[in-house]
Amino acid sequence: MPYKQFDRTKLSIRPLSERANKVYIERDFIPLNQENKPFSAEDSKVLQKTISKIKTARLNRKPVILAFGAHAIKNGLAKVFINLIEKGWITHLATNGAGIIHDWEFAYQGESSEDVKINVDQGQFGIWDETGFYINLAIILGAFEGLGYGESVGAMIENEYLKIPEINELQKIISASENYEKTAAAADLLNVIRKFNISTGKLEIRHKFKEYSVQGTAYRLGIPFTGHPMFGHDIIYTHPMNYGAAVGRTAQRDFLIFANQVNCLEGGVYLSVGSAVMSPMIFEKSLSMSQNLHLQKDKHIDNHYMLIVDLAENTWDWSKNGEPPMDNPAYYLRYCKTFNRMGGTMNYITADNRDFLLYLNRQLNR
Repeated sequence: MPYKQFDRTKLSIRPLSERANKVYIERDFIPLNQENKPFSAEDSKVLQKTISKIKTARLNRKPVILAFGAHAIKNGLAKVFINLIEKGWITHLATNGAGIIHDWEFAYQGESSEDVKINVDQGQFGIWDETGFYINLAIILGAFEGLGYGESVGAMIENEYLKIPEINELQKIISASENYEKTAAAADLLNVIRKFNISTGKLEIRHKFKEYSVQGTAYRLGIPFTGHPMFGHDIIYTHPMNYGAAVGRTAQRDFLIFANQVNCLEGGVYLSVGSAVMSPMIFEKSLSMSQNLHLQKDKHIDNHYMLIVDLAENTWDWSKNGEPPMDNPAYYLRYCKTFNRMGGTMNYITADNRDFLLYLNRQLNR
């Protein structure tokens, strides 16, 4: 049944410069020397244990993966993230689609975070040209180049341009290539170039504030920064440049890059900060696939440490009591329930992402 679809080409798309924002990166970024709020004695023990686990993991060249929600970027923690990867403490960063967007907007214009309530009422929430145009184009081009979702945007930020292939180059690939995935991605890119009348060659895109970009820095350092979006969740889906096939190709690559890191997690550390859905969901699938491979070799991933950080108060002792019954509200803390099922050792603390990441950075770099 050919159900009728919403026509995004009819939208009135306004320049990003016209949008009022609530966060300005140069004003609101968190300096590395800012003091965190004190933790309870119990949480301090967990945090010291975590620091020790991370140091041991890196000494043994094991991965330390940090998955986080978009608010960690929106809260101005870019310099903290950057310091952690520059010093080699974090080997992989993973976030959702909104984290990718906030980081890009900060790098591009130095501000982000619109008023959702007002702009939805005015039919303008998320319907901004540069964010939708450049991020979607970077992803479409990245799908053609064999990049992941986060890497595609990180490369655009760090390089400050997108290189659009010549029409005849794409036509040659489409007609002659036996790599069907490459052929399909080339056809997608050619369609977008023609549909939006994009000039071939180098498209310069200045990012005046790229020193605050976590994904740009990760790209420069060769650190995986993977994006794990969900269709329709992010403002780039409102733009007619949005192309689902490219999102799928790049996000799939990122999921498999993430899963490969989890496959090496024996003796490593996984930090999940402020991600109620994305982090636990991609982790459990990745660990299941990894255990499948390990079991084929009579091995098993058991010696992994997981620290989960979020704002919700936790009244259930997962380490002593196991999983709570379904009539207990703690059962519905997805990030605790999921990670408690993942073997290894799990700890949970209630903390603001700013306090936790500031503490983590300071303690690791003492």
